Amino acid sequence: MTHRIVIVGGGAGGLELATRLGRKLGKRGKAQITLADANLTHIWKPLLHEVAAGSLNSTENELNYVAQAKWNHFEFQLGRMSGLDRERKTIQLAATLDEDNRELVPARELPYDTLVIAVGSTTNDFGTEGAANHCIFLDTREQAERFHRKMLSHYLRAHAGNGDNDQISVAIVGAGATGVELAAELHHAAHELAAYGLDRIRPENMRISLVEAGPRVLPALPERISAPVHKTLQKLGVNVMTGAAVKEVTSEGLILANGETIPASLKVWAAGIRAPAFLKGLDGLESNRINQLVVTSTLQTTHDENIFAFGDCAACPMGDGSERNVPPRAQAAHQQASLLVKSLALRLQNQPLPSYAYKDYGSLISLSSFSAVGNLMGNLMGSVKLEGWLARMFYVSLYRMHQMALYGPFRTLLLMLSDRIGRSTDPRLKLH
Repeated sequence: MTHRIVIVGGGAGGLELATRLGRKLGKRGKAQITLADANLTHIWKPLLHEVAAGSLNSTENELNYVAQAKWNHFEFQLGRMSGLDRERKTIQLAATLDEDNRELVPARELPYDTLVIAVGSTTNDFGTEGAANHCIFLDTREQAERFHRKMLSHYLRAHAGNGDNDQISVAIVGAGATGVELAAELHHAAHELAAYGLDRIRPENMRISLVEAGPRVLPALPERISAPVHKTLQKLGVNVMTGAAVKEVTSEGLILANGETIPASLKVWAAGIRAPAFLKGLDGLESNRINQLVVTSTLQTTHDENIFAFGDCAACPMGDGSERNVPPRAQAAHQQASLLVKSLALRLQNQPLPSYAYKDYGSLISLSSFSAVGNLMGNLMGSVKLEGWLARMFYVSLYRMHQMALYGPFRTLLLMLSDRIGRSTDPRLKLH
């Protein structure tokens, strides 16, 4: 019987793994590859802040799982994982409902010989009162589009001249990469909306507050990177507040631990991550306090060698002898997917599996069209700081690398040419 590899989660890492395994094993009949995801389409998660601001049309940058499966010799199953039976080696997929709450795809089971869990992470609001009810998270395309619709409705009401609607206030909790990039992208969107004629709310009247509990923005990056980003945001008119812990979120805004209030009609929570709640104690698998599955250096779960986990949903050792875990970053998921392509082929041959060791190649932060900043790391050059145009080009190249893994070089080149032509003729601000 053909070995069955089931991958749960079609994010950047899971989709890349399914695509490459399909080409390597599925095409040759060496394994049956199945990808399961709750959505029909994929969009690269680091682009969601652009979707939220309206500067990226998600429908033009999404990938259909069914088509990708056909092109790359794997099978796609629509459904959200709801359970696991390790003894029977099956996973349960919940029923999928349509927009009218009717059953589109029934609940069912999928058998596996090797299971790979790559369900990513969700925003962690740390139990902050009111955050779940009054903040928008940016974990999915639907959430990003919801934020954009809410923002656009403010501009349309102002344009219609209904009452005193000549300003908009946005509060972003968390000054990590998502919060910083969203703040810059919103500033850019304010100017673009005014250029489109929605100028009742002037760009300077989009009041953006970026609130960080830690001592500086981009706390995970070196201070030599975060300092110029802080200054650039201030130049753009963003109210950057560090050392400001949020105690409560209300419909009117944020209440800080020191009692200060920050009025905001739109609120985004972009601080912290946790793995999906269903992973906690999943059929006896070991998990940590933020629901991540604990894995060994081979990316196998500690209690079941037939189950692998990687990306944000896995607590994986760094591989450098320390007790630290791999940070939840896109480059880590890409590295782990590349390792698993080799590991799962070796597993079919009953060969020993290689160990994963995280390699930090640096970080790049986009400040919309205004600038970019970051550092690249390598054995020969050490750590090199990048700013401006060059940093922006490297930032764009990260998405191109993701496309290369999914489409190959020829189709990626065509997409680059199409995107360049489109951007030369269309400002690409989404107004619907």
